[in-house]
Amino acid sequence: MKILLTGVTGYIGKRLLPVLVEGGHEVVCCVRDRNRLNINRDLASKISVVEADFLDPGTMPSIPEDIDGAYYLVHSMSSQSGDFGDMERISAENFRNYMNRTGVRHVIYLSGIINDRNLSKHLASRKMVEDILDSGRYALTTLRAGIIIGSGSASFEIIRDLVEKLPVMIAPKWLKTRSQPIAIRDVITFLERCLGDERTWNRNYDIGGPDVLTYKEMLMQYAQVRGLRRAIYTVPVLTPKLSSYWLYFVTSTSYSLAVKLVDSMKVDVTCRDNRLAELLGISPIAYPEAVSLAFEKIEQNAILSSWKDSLISGRFRTRLAQHIQVPVNGCFKDRKERPVHDREAVLSRIWSIGGGTGWYYANWLWGTRGFIDKLFGGVGLRRGRTSVDDINTGDTLDFWRVLLADKKEGRLLLFAEMRLPGEAWLEFRIEDDRLIQEATFRPRGVWGRLYWYLVLPFHFLIFNGMINKLTDQVQ
Repeated sequence: MKILLTGVTGYIGKRLLPVLVEGGHEVVCCVRDRNRLNINRDLASKISVVEADFLDPGTMPSIPEDIDGAYYLVHSMSSQSGDFGDMERISAENFRNYMNRTGVRHVIYLSGIINDRNLSKHLASRKMVEDILDSGRYALTTLRAGIIIGSGSASFEIIRDLVEKLPVMIAPKWLKTRSQPIAIRDVITFLERCLGDERTWNRNYDIGGPDVLTYKEMLMQYAQVRGLRRAIYTVPVLTPKLSSYWLYFVTSTSYSLAVKLVDSMKVDVTCRDNRLAELLGISPIAYPEAVSLAFEKIEQNAILSSWKDSLISGRFRTRLAQHIQVPVNGCFKDRKERPVHDREAVLSRIWSIGGGTGWYYANWLWGTRGFIDKLFGGVGLRRGRTSVDDINTGDTLDFWRVLLADKKEGRLLLFAEMRLPGEAWLEFRIEDDRLIQEATFRPRGVWGRLYWYLVLPFHFLIFNGMINKLTDQVQ
């Protein structure tokens, strides 16, 4: 079958893609920014890629009309500008309208469990999208999932942050809300096996694992799997706003996502008994096993996709290509050079920067800057990095976004997602056996210029020490 896969740079889509290719399907990947699709060369040779933005119907004719099936894996849950519900509605309507012009027979949509009358704003938006897609001329299958457990998933990373960092938790009362978590591997299996199965057409199904757990039970069972002793006390006094701040400061989530998660966590998300797993021959795994499998991937440095690398985890709202040309005019620059005696060793250090490795010099200052960023609603340093030793275009590195990563050329270009009165780039490149490290800041108004002069002494200390460590120079 010829399949259109949307959301392929996201957490689910990136994992579904190799499964569809392995199943013998001809896959057309639909992305807003081709630069962010990082897949291995072998897989890339077996797919085709088109660029289209469902918020702009003028870009959609690039999608071929001779497709047989399609996956709609697009969402705007963490939008920080405008109303994410309006964005979801516009995207869904444009997708449906264009699909009506194609030969597609089956569309599969991954939604959230919405079998409660008191829906959060996020889940109500998911239901609205489902209704829009259901009005198309094709058959629609909607799979509704709750908490997804897997290495790199937003839910799993939040649970991980809370349990690993806090021996004792004073938590809001929504920790008593019930959910039915499902392993990411089972979500992918459901998505793949529904494709083209006419028994599932024009129906919606809840998908979940065998365990119905409160959020508190999920945290405690995670701790048990990890061999940690934890105590959790729930109190009724934490308002939704305070709960959102609690999640924001303790975990790697953004504040906008924390608000929407807290709103959703007040509602039970358990599955209706619909026998879909039996129909498709799937035996979902239990929650503790899903946690163990996630950690196997983490320990093997084999995380295939992470929600943190999605643009929704930060403040980036435009195509990467719009920032890849570092400006010259009207900018402040900090440029340093050092001789390179061992190119491979230097590249290895550069490609390991950030996350657990840190920034090689004065990490406490980087940590302080990350804490200040969090205080002002920024992303802070907690996003870390997905892979220990690999970097791809579009990845996150703490409070930076990777604009370009070319190890063969010896160039890494980062763009700041921290809160700044301006825009900032950090570039590493090797030219003629010399490492050039260049920080560029384009100020916005008087405050931007004042900011640069205030941090200039720290920049001298940090950037000088960092390039010395990268090139193994004696200070």
